[in-house]
Amino acid sequence: MTDAPTPTDAPPPTTYAAAGVDVEAGDKAVELMKESVRRAQRPEVLGGLGGFAGLFDAAAIARMTHPILATSTDGVGTKVAIAQALDRHDTIGWDLVGMVVDDIVVCGAEPLFMTDYIATGKVVPERVAAIVSGIAAACAAANVALVGGETAEHPGLLEPDEYDVAGAATGVVERADILTPDRVRAGDVVLALASSGLHSNGYSLVRKVVRDAGWRLDREVPELGRTLGEELLTPTRVYAADLLSLLRADDAEVHALSHVTGGGLAANLARVLPADVLATVDRVSWTPPPVFALVGELGRVPRSDLERTLNQGIGFFAVVPESSAEAAVEHLAARGIPTWVCGSVTSLTDGAPDASVEVVRGAKGVDGGSVQLVGDHPA
Repeated sequence: MTDAPTPTDAPPPTTYAAAGVDVEAGDKAVELMKESVRRAQRPEVLGGLGGFAGLFDAAAIARMTHPILATSTDGVGTKVAIAQALDRHDTIGWDLVGMVVDDIVVCGAEPLFMTDYIATGKVVPERVAAIVSGIAAACAAANVALVGGETAEHPGLLEPDEYDVAGAATGVVERADILTPDRVRAGDVVLALASSGLHSNGYSLVRKVVRDAGWRLDREVPELGRTLGEELLTPTRVYAADLLSLLRADDAEVHALSHVTGGGLAANLARVLPADVLATVDRVSWTPPPVFALVGELGRVPRSDLERTLNQGIGFFAVVPESSAEAAVEHLAARGIPTWVCGSVTSLTDGAPDASVEVVRGAKGVDGGSVQLVGDHPA
């Protein structure tokens, strides 16, 4: 009895590479990112890149009186589409770190370490390494250790040049030092910390405005002083180290912090206020950078929609006693963050808000305080 002949037209063996996953490219990406990751470390980190888990020595935490862990996770939304269109990937990591670690600082915690996740249709080692270089640089600026991550190749789910990024971070704070809404008092003032631009929120709106207007990303825009794409890709300012420095300063007391991200100005401030107060933010105190007016005018976007979607030039709010306002402004300015008094806090028991102005009460499930935006920006 003889073996049956093998058909000459039989399909080739199915391999992982044939399915679209290149393990060798993934290994090369890890090698290319190693040097960047080395610069984003802290003394507490144990081991190196490539382990199944990142290790962080918690001995210092154990010596705290009552340590409370804080954690946050986020991505950068559709801003990645701008990076992909411009084929520039070394800044998107700043956006990711800012979105994650700056949320942790809001409660007064120090972010300690972070992990990242990159999903892509095809692993291009140089592109992955560029993304991680931005993540690592931002972590180093925030004194946060980048202890690990994952790069996943998803052929068929994402196009070869498409990717998305996400991250998670953990921090710690003494229980007695947690910033809670009950610290805020009538008579406090609201400080605005300047953003670096659009940061990483509202890009679905921005991209639609640009698309509907038929503008190209390489268009030179005189009022921006650069191309539209360069402006839209401006990295998010990372505030963590600067705000921790302010929280530890002897001459300034901080009652609340608010990260201005999705939801815009009033909603994010309302989340960190007690239910019995009203914060009034006066638009006359600042002029939003030109990109915000450009989006509004190009898309005929109502002001209320802009303020619910974009940061309008304010990346963070700080609520402080009036006696600390000057010192806080000077402290942050010395660290390169333009800061100004933009509003005040009053008690709702002393009077109702102006009925002719929209009031935002709480947000994202938080039964918080009330916020009104009043006045007009300087011409």
